[in-house]
Formats: sequence, structure tokens, C-alpha cells
Amino acid sequence: MYWPERGPANTEATIEAALKRAAEIGASRIVVASNSGATAEKLFEQGKGKGTGIVCVTHHVGFTGPGEDEMPTETRQALKEKGVAVLTTTHLLAGAERGLRNKFQGAYPAEIIANTLRLLGQGLKVCVEISVMALDAGLIPYGEEIVAVAGSGGGADTAAVITPAHSNHFFDSVVKEIICMPREK
Repeated sequence: MYWPERGPANTEATIEAALKRAAEIGASRIVVASNSGATAEKLFEQGKGKGTGIVCVTHHVGFTGPGEDEMPTETRQALKEKGVAVLTTTHLLAGAERGLRNKFQGAYPAEIIANTLRLLGQGLKVCVEISVMALDAGLIPYGEEIVAVAGSGGGADTAAVITPAHSNHFFDSVVKEIICMPREK
């Protein structure tokens, strides 16, 4: 499915499509990008009783400013109480290399990979990234297809079926299907 525009207006339909496809292929986990927790909460509410575990991946602490965590403590706790695993860690395709770019300029391999994935949209780049991050954290099983849900800057507008590989074997990751994404990048 292709949404005419990117953005949070597609969140409900993206979650619906992701849950439907997860059920069809028997995916045991959905990995969702959610910095405030709002998209993860919507996914939980729409997916109640469907038997799919949810992993929420947030921005790292400090993304918006030194020491700042975008997800309120109460939201993080509420998600955990519902059985949603919440992962807050360094971004796979940024991390130290972004620090090098910010300090010394230039282009570095991880950012080249990120920008290449962005050719298919910010949401798909994030789907791949959060899938590998969740696998590296041990929050999803190795070798299984998962459904990843992400957005282009708020809410969700992209979902994909991915078999992620660990970061040290990143290029063994496979995007098996793009469930939905915006036509406009």
C-alpha cells in the first residue's frame, strides 16, 4: 500500500496493515519506532489479543538535547507494565560516526548506508535500523521474520517484513516485504 503523503495521518492504517500482515505470516514480534511512546501505545491498543509481542525502540537519550529523554518515565513504565519491551540505545546508523561528522565534517560509512536506505524513505531506513537494534539487544529472536513499523518524523507511515541480522553482519539483513509506505519521501 502506498500513502499519498508521509506523516502521522497514516498511523492508524499503518498499524492495522502491520498487524494484519504479522498475523498472516505468523510473526511473533513487531518492532516499532516510538520516541514519546504514543505510537507504541496505539500499536498495543490495536493489537490487543493478537498474540504479537511488541518492542518499542526510542531515540537515544540526548537526541534532542544533552541528557534529554523524549519518553516520559511514566509512559515508559506504563508500556513495560503492558508487556512492551522498551529499548533506548545508540542508533545503529548514527552513533559515533555522527559525532565524527558533527566535529570534523565529511561522510562516514554508516551515514552513507542510512542515506542510501532513505532513497526508499525515512520510514524504511528506520524500520531496518530498529530491527537490527532490537536483535542486538536480544529483544527479538534471531533468524525470524519480524514486522517493523516506523515513520517519517512522527507517528507511523511505513511497515515492512524484515529478517534482521546482528549489526556485525548488517548486510545479511533482508527486507522481505514493504507492507506500506508513503509515495512522497
